[in-house]
Amino acid sequence: MCRLRGMRLFRLRWAVAASALACACSCMPPSWGAAALLHPSRRPVGIAPALAHRDVVFDDEGVTLRGWLFPTASSARGVTVVYLHGSSDNRTSGVWIAQQLVARGLDVLAYDSRAHGASGGDACTYGFYERRDLRRALDNLGVHRAILVGVSLGGAVALQAAAEDRRIAGVVAVATFSDLESIARDRAPFVASKRQIREALALAEREAHFQVSDVSPIKAAARVRVPVLLVHGASDHETRPVHSQRVFTALAGPRRLLLVKDAGHDDALAKAWPEVEAWIEQTATGAGGGSVTD
Repeated sequence: MCRLRGMRLFRLRWAVAASALACACSCMPPSWGAAALLHPSRRPVGIAPALAHRDVVFDDEGVTLRGWLFPTASSARGVTVVYLHGSSDNRTSGVWIAQQLVARGLDVLAYDSRAHGASGGDACTYGFYERRDLRRALDNLGVHRAILVGVSLGGAVALQAAAEDRRIAGVVAVATFSDLESIARDRAPFVASKRQIREALALAEREAHFQVSDVSPIKAAARVRVPVLLVHGASDHETRPVHSQRVFTALAGPRRLLLVKDAGHDDALAKAWPEVEAWIEQTATGAGGGSVTD
């Protein structure tokens, strides 16, 4: 009898909790979802690296971008590698890449994306304005040939920029999403309804003055003619590998998809670095290959 009463009490408490959760979800304001999308947390930049560099500032269109330019330590090859970080990150995560590449005769630029690090801007738009920011950075530095290395958010920005800017000679896109609406739905809380997600995206559009449907690496892929290396952790549960697979299928130019075994969202680039570095070297010399999946 006591056990039966205990079970009934448990079920009653569970029903009350479930009802409260359902009520909270049904009342979830779109502003919560829009804020989470537009305003990722800012990671402080911290101290400057020991590697030789100079501070760079790009000030235009009401947003100031700040970064570091690492000049090559050997004979310049006329190629600048631009590192584009992920959401809630900043330029410091690209320092180790600069340490690897400046000795190869490649300049490396790493800057804080808008609404990140020490750069200005209040809202992240996942490529809508960020691809223009990249163009502005290349203009300011007088870059004629660039290879982009982008991670997550940065990979999506790189792909969208490559469809428009002829100075971009190649793209390494790590853990990219295929389009903003899809990844927003993938990452939304399981209790969020389709209507709530739709309303949150619509509010984000109004607040940040952009179009969610225009943020789409998969749409841009059809216009990308330069070599692209897609890298994705096979165990990435934040941005599923299918996103890179969709982009790979849509790409029009030379492309390679590298699925990294035992890698998640944050460690795929480091684990695949020997292959990535070799690919950058080939692309810098104009020896980019055809389509490969591995």
